[in-house]
Amino acid sequence: MKETVVSANSFDARSTLRVGDESYEIFRLDKVEGSARLPYSLKVLLENLLRTEDGANITADHIRALGGWDSQAQPSQEIQFTPARVIMQDFTGVPCVVDLATMREAVKELGGDPAKINPLAPAELVIDHSVIADKFGTNDAFTQNVELEYGRNKERYQFLRWGQTAFDEFKVVPPGTGIVHQVNIEHLARTVMVRKGQAYPDTLVGTDSHTTMVNGLGVLGWGVGGIEAEAAMLGQPVSMLIPRVVGFKLTGELKPGTTATDLVLTITEMLRKHGVVGKFVEFYGEGVAATSLANRATIGNMSPEFGSTAAIFPIDDETLKYLRLTGRDEQQVALVEAYAKEQGLWLDPAAEPDFSEKLELDLATVVPSIAGPKRPQDRIVLANAAEQFAVDVRNYVADDEEAGKESFPASDSPATTNGIPSNPTTVTAPDGSTYEIDHGAVTVAAITSCTNTSNPYVMVAAALVAKKAVERGLTRKPWVKTTLAPGSKVVTDYFDKAGLTPYLDKVGFNLVGYGCTTCIGNSGPLPDEVSKAVNDNDLAVTSVLSGNRNFEGRINPDVKMNYLASPPLVVAYAIAGSMKVNITTDALGTDQDGKPVFLEDIWPTEAEVNDVVANAIGEDMFNKSYSDVFAGDAQWQALPIPTGNTFEWDGESTYVRKPPYFEGMTMETTPVEDITGARVLAKLGDSVTTDHISPAGAIKADTPAGKYLTEHGVQRRDFNSYGSRRGNHEVMIRGTFANIRLRNQIAPGTEGGFTRDFTQADKPVSFIYDASRNYIDQGIPLVVLAGKEYGSGSSRDWAAKGTALLGVRAVIAESYERIHRSNLIGMGVLPLQYPEGQTAETLGLTGEEAFSFTGVTELNDGTTPRTVKVTTDTGVEFDAVVRIDTPGEADYYRNGGIMQYVLRSLIRK
Repeated sequence: MKETVVSANSFDARSTLRVGDESYEIFRLDKVEGSARLPYSLKVLLENLLRTEDGANITADHIRALGGWDSQAQPSQEIQFTPARVIMQDFTGVPCVVDLATMREAVKELGGDPAKINPLAPAELVIDHSVIADKFGTNDAFTQNVELEYGRNKERYQFLRWGQTAFDEFKVVPPGTGIVHQVNIEHLARTVMVRKGQAYPDTLVGTDSHTTMVNGLGVLGWGVGGIEAEAAMLGQPVSMLIPRVVGFKLTGELKPGTTATDLVLTITEMLRKHGVVGKFVEFYGEGVAATSLANRATIGNMSPEFGSTAAIFPIDDETLKYLRLTGRDEQQVALVEAYAKEQGLWLDPAAEPDFSEKLELDLATVVPSIAGPKRPQDRIVLANAAEQFAVDVRNYVADDEEAGKESFPASDSPATTNGIPSNPTTVTAPDGSTYEIDHGAVTVAAITSCTNTSNPYVMVAAALVAKKAVERGLTRKPWVKTTLAPGSKVVTDYFDKAGLTPYLDKVGFNLVGYGCTTCIGNSGPLPDEVSKAVNDNDLAVTSVLSGNRNFEGRINPDVKMNYLASPPLVVAYAIAGSMKVNITTDALGTDQDGKPVFLEDIWPTEAEVNDVVANAIGEDMFNKSYSDVFAGDAQWQALPIPTGNTFEWDGESTYVRKPPYFEGMTMETTPVEDITGARVLAKLGDSVTTDHISPAGAIKADTPAGKYLTEHGVQRRDFNSYGSRRGNHEVMIRGTFANIRLRNQIAPGTEGGFTRDFTQADKPVSFIYDASRNYIDQGIPLVVLAGKEYGSGSSRDWAAKGTALLGVRAVIAESYERIHRSNLIGMGVLPLQYPEGQTAETLGLTGEEAFSFTGVTELNDGTTPRTVKVTTDTGVEFDAVVRIDTPGEADYYRNGGIMQYVLRSLIRK
């Protein structure tokens, strides 16, 4: 168990706070000059430094630097942030525990004590990413999906159960409980942490980018890669630069008819346009007090979508109200209030803290919106959605249809209807009935994701839309796969109490599971007849989901265009059945009397929603749902597990295998070398996400990963997903750059995990994995060329792990998202950036060159070069900016990666 850090207390900040009958040791912020003017988020960091000051890694100078923060300066001062806890979901958590188990063996082999590999801070893992919405639209869909989940994931779940017994301070929330971020805000978050007699702000890092949802509760935390989370669990502080803080002022109130989803899509568009990558965003102003905790959490959740490290709200009465509602005990609530007021962390709506940059939004200007067809920041005003679809769909239809459009007048073209690409296709359902689908058909309508299912206002609104639709005789279109996957059991409890469940069921939104499902690619297959029609006719069909991610290839392999929307709009689009419908003016259908029914006819009033929320949701529901949250059901408890503090690896397992990270490792580091003769594995465009690099969804049979599973006796029906196989590096290497929508510019005309293999005389197109094996066999290093926002999206450590294991030594991009850049360094891959204003195109790079990088060896002298010289065999030369941003990151790179650095550090202690 972690010992309390004995602070050097250079500022005489140690004090006592008494709350009721309890006394707590605290570190007073007002002892540091300049602290009062700091934004809330930096005050939290300041307390962290005061409490963990050790005179070495964290010094009085660091504390003074933070107290004297210059809001207008570019980040340059490194600090060491020690999070209070770590949170994980199972897709990213399984490889974390695999790595910890492997590190125990590596420590033993290097002559150390395996018991040193043990979480030193509370680590909690919620199994929420594994349930797939295979079954839907029936009353037993949930039961069937849980059975399938256990059948597919037994090995992983046994491994996690072993981890719960083998590691101290490690707890697992079993399957079928809820989504990690919703469970976090409803139960796990402390807001103020109490440990070893100390009270201090609850802070965390999480292995999922949407960890920022907890920012809505005033808890500072953000997503990191699994490798960084492992280091944090093992007591390694997070190295970071004191960030710029963007103040986002909220004024006014939302108008009736608008939702939290509309608000967050508006904020996402604004902040992505403004540019907040690597910055904190902090909300302030009179409008914050008028923003419910549920809406704050929804906004915080979307922080990765606008690119910020965190998106935080200070503590106020709304925070306390939510803590009480969700069953936190009165002493804890009293402590949160007393501590926040004592430390200047309580919201003052009239205050104007010192910010680096400022934006402002009048909540009354927010209008109903959706986002798509492939990025969360591409907001579309709902009234313009059909019109915008007609424009965007042209990017997704086959060339012959476009050719047809050009060969004929739009009015009579065989490929268009009213100027919109069209390919009407008749589908025969299993019962013999027929219907017609076309481009734009909504084939997936999913109420899913922590973003919105944690918000009772939008969830109740969705149920009321369903109720009013049923009462008018409407239901979903027959081609729409409709799913309800709440973030916690509390949601279905209040639906039941309000009598709304039967209406959701009648529209097809039966419960399919308590997990992320569609938002992370676990939408399950479309009905066979729909899938066949879509693929045989190359239809550009759509999904509408209440999630936070809609990247290409993420939601469903049959679905090309994906739209984010509020839960009530998800229900409405399931009824409309097509993105071609102008949902604000066109009829959604006809009622029993043949009269048209419009959206406004079934949209609930604000009073109706508030009435249900007030009368159907109570503290007792949260107490019941979380009374024994780590115990699990009989199925979980019956899983057989190995014993002992090192894991018994099964050589036949296709889920959990010992990774190769520490093979041949010695206590001494190997000097960093320049890179010569590197070939390009992939040349990519802008906004390549971690989903493109390491997909989470379905595994296709004809890919290297599919072939590997087949060769190991796995039937195609049991392939499961890439996300569920993250404990097996052999699958994940083969899945790296395997997203079905990836476009590698050195293999033009292809889509998916293809490249050209320059080890072969005729430079053939081949799978990226197969080519990488040939390069590795010949000792040829690899490089990836990329555009802007490389690695945006999920905090997916396998996007960096897979890159490294493919033999990639460096990446050159125009810009990076924070987490992926950090993860690359954590795996020993050098992140470089083109000179300002330059791109691969302006430099004339085709991807067919051989690259050399000189100046990297300067790292061996204990310094980090600002640039390295890049030369090609075609005569191109330029100075690439080295994106190793902190001395701590340089240490990781010198050690070959963060895990190697931590391992050596622990053994030397």
